[in-house]
Amino acid sequence: MTVSVLVVDDSGFFRRRLKEILSASGQIKVVGTASNGREGVDLAEKLRPDVITMDYEMPVMDGISAVREIMQKCPTPVLMFSSLTYEGARVTLDALEAGAVDFLPKNFEEIARDSSQLQKILIQRVMDVSGSRPGVKTPPPSRSPSATPARPESRQPAQPARPARAPQRPSASAEPARKPAPEPEAPRRAGPKTPTRHYQVVAIGTSTGGPVALQKVLTELPASFPAPIVLIQHMPASFTPAFAERLNRLCRIEVRQAEDGDVLRPGLALLAPGGKQMMIENRSGQARVRILASDERLNYKPCVDVTFGSLARSFPGKTLGVILTGMGADGKEGCRMMKQTGSVVWSQDEKTSVIYGMPMAVARAGLSDEILPLQDIGPRLVEGVS
Repeated sequence: MTVSVLVVDDSGFFRRRLKEILSASGQIKVVGTASNGREGVDLAEKLRPDVITMDYEMPVMDGISAVREIMQKCPTPVLMFSSLTYEGARVTLDALEAGAVDFLPKNFEEIARDSSQLQKILIQRVMDVSGSRPGVKTPPPSRSPSATPARPESRQPAQPARPARAPQRPSASAEPARKPAPEPEAPRRAGPKTPTRHYQVVAIGTSTGGPVALQKVLTELPASFPAPIVLIQHMPASFTPAFAERLNRLCRIEVRQAEDGDVLRPGLALLAPGGKQMMIENRSGQARVRILASDERLNYKPCVDVTFGSLARSFPGKTLGVILTGMGADGKEGCRMMKQTGSVVWSQDEKTSVIYGMPMAVARAGLSDEILPLQDIGPRLVEGVS
């Protein structure tokens, strides 16, 4: 099957180069190009492409505004091109919230070392995105009014340090392209009342579609949430400080990027820094974060399996692992280790996942204690974690 693509960018050189690379695959046909967001919206309605690549800074209409309008008029998977800077991260997160599925750095040198690798990564990412669910709408959670948390209060975010090292390309480019088949078994849904259980840590792993999914889950939690939370999102090093800042601003719990030596405590969510690995150690009853340089053999930096595996060792039978939307199968082996020690695993369902890859891998391996729609996960955490 040929995937049709609309390229939207104000740079004529970039449009030509991208069209040249994608068309050479034989799997992709560039059906149109646009030089600004307004043209992009009009061509999206006219051409109905399978995927749209979108720049964020353009005349007439910027990329974020274009994404919002496309999601209203003709929802289409959008792959954003952005700069891997702190400010570029903020803009890209806005685009993802507007409905974009994924992103890549616009500077091709940041994507790949050579032209053959560049072609492979670009084609792979477009094919991956073509199988996504753009603009997934989740209904409000099913729960009693008494269980509904109050509206999140506005808080001033802690100012994260800007990364000093050169940014790294998104590790998600290594994720496999297989479009998941429908899950064969009916998922087990939440009942009317969740039994409360004591967990020493809640761990959430995700990839494509994760920034919006995490925001949906974490904004449901009260400031008094009784367990520490660790977050693993496939994301480059320059993006995680801005993402942690955004979550901290929107949530009542505290959210920040993890640092080596951080102590886990209730009501605090620590986000694994991009480009590195986060492990949790439990010594003398005190749990601390270890931030380590990543092994080059690992495709994901940070890697869900690495963090979940460390929790399986440090908190046997006392961890709740949650796998949200994302490509690939990262998290499956970490969930397997958790289950072997008696811990509990939840996974997001197919209907509400932007990409049903990571949660599908966990469910098909028989590791999910429950398969839940996204809108129910936050309320279930509130009701079920003591």
